[in-house]
Amino acid sequence: MKKYCYGTCFLISIAINILFSIYLHLGGGDRWVDKNPEIRPLTWTEKAAEEAEAVAAISCSGHGLAFLDGRISDGQPVCECYDCYGGTDCSELSPGCTVDADSGDPIFLEPFWMQNAVASAVVISGWHRMSYRYADYTLMSTELETYIRKLHSIVGNAVTEGRYMVFGVGSSQLLSAAVYALSSENSSSPSNLLASIPFYPMYKAQTVLFNSENFQFEGDTNSWQSNNRTNNTDVIEFITSPNNPDGELKKSVLGGKTIYDHAYFWPHFTPIPGPSDNDLMIFTLSKLTGHAAYVWVKCEREEDDDCGAVLEAGKIISRSGSVFSSKDRYTRLSLIKSQDDFELLLKRLTELVSLENNSIETM
Repeated sequence: MKKYCYGTCFLISIAINILFSIYLHLGGGDRWVDKNPEIRPLTWTEKAAEEAEAVAAISCSGHGLAFLDGRISDGQPVCECYDCYGGTDCSELSPGCTVDADSGDPIFLEPFWMQNAVASAVVISGWHRMSYRYADYTLMSTELETYIRKLHSIVGNAVTEGRYMVFGVGSSQLLSAAVYALSSENSSSPSNLLASIPFYPMYKAQTVLFNSENFQFEGDTNSWQSNNRTNNTDVIEFITSPNNPDGELKKSVLGGKTIYDHAYFWPHFTPIPGPSDNDLMIFTLSKLTGHAAYVWVKCEREEDDDCGAVLEAGKIISRSGSVFSSKDRYTRLSLIKSQDDFELLLKRLTELVSLENNSIETM
């Protein structure tokens, strides 16, 4: 029951965030309050508002933040510093710090929300939607579903008319559910799961973790096709479009059972040539709001067969190509963190290029 409660609460929080974002886009602010003066003056929200503004006013030198639910020292919230910064007010930069570009972090959006503090502030009562369901006996807001369908229509990235909509606690949960739904029910002939290299490592990791008798991960789609042209075994193909990590728009190789992972199929990541009209399509809220960005790097020099190691020598941590079942001559850099992280990454890359240029000049 606890698991269902957590999932329901998480989905409700997603609904609140999407509805709020749409409200902010349409103007937000105090329009509803202005039309309802009877709710003033503030009563039970006043203390919460004062505490929120007090902690937001704590200076962390622009290299960190303090939080109401964070660490406390002498009864006061303390600064939580970004990578490579320390000290009580996050003003101390660690010399020679290695920049971590292995994975992203949406803290780069903090300045935007600070600039829109009035329009983005939300106070929620402790008893807000405590029920497990909505008044219409559904577990997900029909208003949210309406807005999501409208969003896809405006963006033009998916056909939603006549389609069922299923919500999950993150796309990984939905990917797993889709595999179970499409896989064989005959354990003596399990479904083969395939993806084109380089592919998102979670496809393989989840399959191995669940260790089901009904499906198994068989690796690269193209290699499997070459070796099994006359094989009629059950196959489920993952198509990540745009692809993670290289950003390419992908199509099905085999044309059978498919799971289209469209996490990055939004106009801020890629041009939208037309709406996706596939049987099973997966989108995710985090990518809609821009919470990801990466670059796929290839080291061209013959001796640099481990690009991740080359960057690590330059104090840059990346995610090696082998993680995506590709060659280690490739590596992925995540560009989304704080502005400090991005500037440090550019600094380390500049130093690496300068070192390389100096080496060439002395030859």
